[in-house]
Amino acid sequence: MRTAVLGMGRMGRALAGRLLERGHEVRIWNRTPGRAGELVGAGAVEAGTPSEAARGTEVVLMSLADDRASHDVMAWLTGLAAGDDTPIIVDTSTVSPATARELRDQAPGHRFLAAPILAGPPAVAAGQAMGLIGGDREHMRRLSGLWPDIFAVQRYCGDDPGNALAYKLLNNYLLMAGLAIVAEVVATGQAAGLDPSMLRDFLFQWPTVAPALHNRLDDVIAGDHRGWFTTRLGAKDVRLTVELAASLGLDLPLARLVEHRYREAAEHGWGDADIAAIVELIREQR
Repeated sequence: MRTAVLGMGRMGRALAGRLLERGHEVRIWNRTPGRAGELVGAGAVEAGTPSEAARGTEVVLMSLADDRASHDVMAWLTGLAAGDDTPIIVDTSTVSPATARELRDQAPGHRFLAAPILAGPPAVAAGQAMGLIGGDREHMRRLSGLWPDIFAVQRYCGDDPGNALAYKLLNNYLLMAGLAIVAEVVATGQAAGLDPSMLRDFLFQWPTVAPALHNRLDDVIAGDHRGWFTTRLGAKDVRLTVELAASLGLDLPLARLVEHRYREAAEHGWGDADIAAIVELIREQR
């Protein structure tokens, strides 16, 4: 399949690499050129603009940092001619549900799907990720040959693309809140002088620690926080959850606190570190 991947962050590079590995033609674009030399070496073609990358393809995958970036890139794509050959634009970014609906309305021919990903770049590269897909079912069907090459599991969330984002934001809120609590538990256990290996064993064995947190326990305990999901992005995702709830007339006081903690971690010099770095806010008190 002729594809384009727009955005060469870690997730975008993982997506492009996976597509190349599965035999797809891949064009890539990034706001800052030259960030994906390994992909060009593997056969990808780097384009100078999003529209140049998208022209002549069957599907365009966007992997961008936030709502503004998705809107900016879509503005380039709106100039594509709407017709039978118009590519389907698939936004894998984590944006607000409202933004997903706006992007659908702006896409040429409304050929748009939201497909936020429940996994990190290593899982995407290995084909082990889950995709949450929202939008026109016919568009999803037209890409039926693509989904198994990038997702181990995909769940259709209905014809409203915003629903896929709502599920993604709620999932990420659970992750952020759980990790913030685990960070406080670890820092308190360490301050109390508990045996490090026993504390680690307990954290992995306690049923009260969600399995999804296990891959970050070692980083919270003694890691260097070099993971891909930054505290800045974590704060953004929880903020979007708070805003989603507010648009429905709900106030989430715990979510607002969790957002504040990740934003605080970013402001304390951990903005580009993994979300596990939230533990450093507790350690700074000693």
